[in-house]
Amino acid sequence: MMRYKYLIVGGGMTADAAVRGIRELDTEGTVGLIGDEPHPPYARPPLSKKLWRGARPESIWRGTQDLEVTLHAGRRAVGLDAVRHEVRDERGETYGFDRLLLATGGAPRRLPFGAEDVVYFRTLDDYRRVRALADEHLRFAVIGGGFIGAEIAAALAASGCRVTMLFPDAGIGSRIFPAGLSSFVTDDYRQRGVVVWAGETVAGMRRDRSGFVLRTRSGRDIPADAVIAGIGIIPNTELAERAELPVNDGIVVDEQLRAGAPDVFAAGDVASFHSAVLDRRMRVEHEDNALAMGRLAGRNMAGAAEPYTHLPFFYSDLFDSGYEAVGEVDNRLSTVEHWQEPYRKGVVYYLRNGAVRGVLLWNVWDQVGAARRLIAEPRTWRAADLRERLPERP
Repeated sequence: MMRYKYLIVGGGMTADAAVRGIRELDTEGTVGLIGDEPHPPYARPPLSKKLWRGARPESIWRGTQDLEVTLHAGRRAVGLDAVRHEVRDERGETYGFDRLLLATGGAPRRLPFGAEDVVYFRTLDDYRRVRALADEHLRFAVIGGGFIGAEIAAALAASGCRVTMLFPDAGIGSRIFPAGLSSFVTDDYRQRGVVVWAGETVAGMRRDRSGFVLRTRSGRDIPADAVIAGIGIIPNTELAERAELPVNDGIVVDEQLRAGAPDVFAAGDVASFHSAVLDRRMRVEHEDNALAMGRLAGRNMAGAAEPYTHLPFFYSDLFDSGYEAVGEVDNRLSTVEHWQEPYRKGVVYYLRNGAVRGVLLWNVWDQVGAARRLIAEPRTWRAADLRERLPERP
């Protein structure tokens, strides 16, 4: 049996950040990392962003192997005994640990049809598969109008591919954007050549002699050479459940990221944490949270005992537009919009009972810190007072 002072299950950005957090305090303790992908940790955001705009493929690698880590790539952990301090993989290998981090991320939500013919765009291998198809300038159908669907549709269209988007919502990004902004973004995609079928649900998929045909519930047939789905993820909580650790839409962690057992921690996409600023439990599936939470988990595994107080942000690029968002960005909240140029540059504030809960910075940069400070202010706001609040002057 292999034994490590620190064992990490998961091979993504959270795992890499955790190793770096450990090494800030412990440069000699043995570290093992079990990841089900055949690759060492890499940056995931470039897969739908920078790699499509000319970034070098080798730029994604995190360099985890240079931190005195034993990598067990292409292995899937299937068992956890938190009492005996042991993890077992699918090959029957056992790994002992003093401290364990569950950074297991999430698995893509899958459609009830299409099997392996549908690409659930999430991994490096998914990117390589889609890139090879894009280089042939094929017809793509993208199912989903949220974060990943919007990014990959824009990337493909900008690469000269014919793209059709299908999703059940009223417009692209409509679960987070105000209605006017969502409508503007949807029209912008159409003007750039993307065929957008909003309000459509895909009911089935079949092959024909020229490729695939998607059938919608309204009876529309959509031909495509390749099909990509970006419809969210389900947190990988199986290990925690089998070990009877607390699970509720993710692995439940305390303020120091312990996962219901003294020597077991969780971080990243899979972790449900309490935000002190928002006074609510949340689970965040974005890079900033993966890096900040992973680092702190590593530090706490090495004895730091620090609370996780970070309020994560996320960002996206959609053709010529880009945004950063902090806190609760949800179109079910009331909003106050302040546009320097309508739908081209401005700020959207999301409020509940007059308190700012989230901020969307649309083509407004270097204001994430100011947005965090605004959300943390314990007060209610009038719309008129918010409209000139950001950008914050130096």
